[in-house]
Amino acid sequence: MDVDTYMRYDATALADLVAQKEVTAGELLTCAMSRSEAVNPQINAIVYSEYERAAQAIEAGTAPGPFAGVPLPLKNLYAYAKDYPLTNGSRLLQGRRSEADDTYVTRCRAAGFVLIGMTNTSEFGLNVSTEPVAYGPTRNPWHTGYSAGGSSGGAAAAVAAGIVPMAHATDGGGSIRIPASMCGLIGLKPSRARMPIGPVVGEGWNGLATQHVVCRSMRDAARCLDATHGPEPGDPYACPAPARRFADEVGSDPGRLRIALMTESVYGIPVHPDCATAAREAAQLLATLGHHVEEATPQINTEALSWAHRVIIGANMRATLDQIGRIRQRAVGPDEVEPQTWLFAEQGAQLRAADLASAITAIHMAGRACGRFMTQFDVLLSPTLAAPPPPLGHVDTSLPDELFTERLMPYVAFTQLYNAIGWPAISLPLHMNEIGLPIGIMLAARSGDEATLIRLASQIEQARPWFDRLPALKAPGD
Repeated sequence: MDVDTYMRYDATALADLVAQKEVTAGELLTCAMSRSEAVNPQINAIVYSEYERAAQAIEAGTAPGPFAGVPLPLKNLYAYAKDYPLTNGSRLLQGRRSEADDTYVTRCRAAGFVLIGMTNTSEFGLNVSTEPVAYGPTRNPWHTGYSAGGSSGGAAAAVAAGIVPMAHATDGGGSIRIPASMCGLIGLKPSRARMPIGPVVGEGWNGLATQHVVCRSMRDAARCLDATHGPEPGDPYACPAPARRFADEVGSDPGRLRIALMTESVYGIPVHPDCATAAREAAQLLATLGHHVEEATPQINTEALSWAHRVIIGANMRATLDQIGRIRQRAVGPDEVEPQTWLFAEQGAQLRAADLASAITAIHMAGRACGRFMTQFDVLLSPTLAAPPPPLGHVDTSLPDELFTERLMPYVAFTQLYNAIGWPAISLPLHMNEIGLPIGIMLAARSGDEATLIRLASQIEQARPWFDRLPALKAPGD
């Protein structure tokens, strides 16, 4: 198989070809390696390549799962794969390798994926643009002067550039959906407790964080969810089991849904016309598909919610740096991490126990408010982001805190609500702006109801296909 042919398939189709013995896992690995060697120097999506280990895994025999032989990179953030690097995007952890697979990685291997390396991330996942000091910026394959988003920017850039059909990603405030929107991909953030996060991690950011993939087809998103979701021993939360396989929802009739259109952020952040247009065009499409759409916005105490996010992240960053200091028997200093990382940790050090308890109460109250709102609706529709992809350097962690926050907020203005309340949300690549940058729209549903999102997103995918829309990123000399 040549690289151009490889890039025309999704992960499901590639796995089918392997199962039918029309192509081998080794050939797919060669294609991924060739494409990476051609374009990764331009976009800096993959920061650790592990092709020799991948070839050894193929030689040993991959599991006969639904994605047997398909190459998959992991995000360099809390993804524990035995002997693979894991630095969380930071200089502080250079040289660290994981001692064992975590539950998610174990399930990926059981699904037949061939792990090929680690993708770039912002330091500790704290920035909406993937520009870590430790590894340099990831560039958007649609326009290399712009951000690929964050913190899963490396994952999204790798998929958009055709290196892989699917890549692991995590999301604590929008980090699956933000880069999916900026790179023209599907980004599904599952419900709280849908995905395993242990056993090394008890919960991510007090329940804000989860993981899944970015990809180009709804069937890939659904089938990967089937392969990796489900509880593990000791989970602090529970999520209702699906009525049937998520893959069975792809192509199924969603029925006539009640959809709330939100073109204004609950945080009061101004919304760029490109993003508002994307949401309104999506609303018109949904109406033509037979759904009831009306403008409505849940009433939330956003001042308390915004404060709660900073408290939770600050407390967790302080705990993280303290833990690293204890392990190495030397406290972490400000020169070892990026300025925003240190600031979050310093703010965390000033918190009282009552602050963290109040923050958790605030996110729960937001969930109650949204729950009451959703007695009238099935799905919320909005732009994924309040602004188009920014130029590289626009959201820089060395900026003064007030300016950094001002520049960051448009990119979490719609996304972080669903991390707080634990609901599933998906970004779909429905719009392009005048300079050729993708603009995503987002759908969200009640906790545990990924099935409705998958049915509706699949219906949209059929009505407005996007799979063959790829960036014109070329290898040098092409």
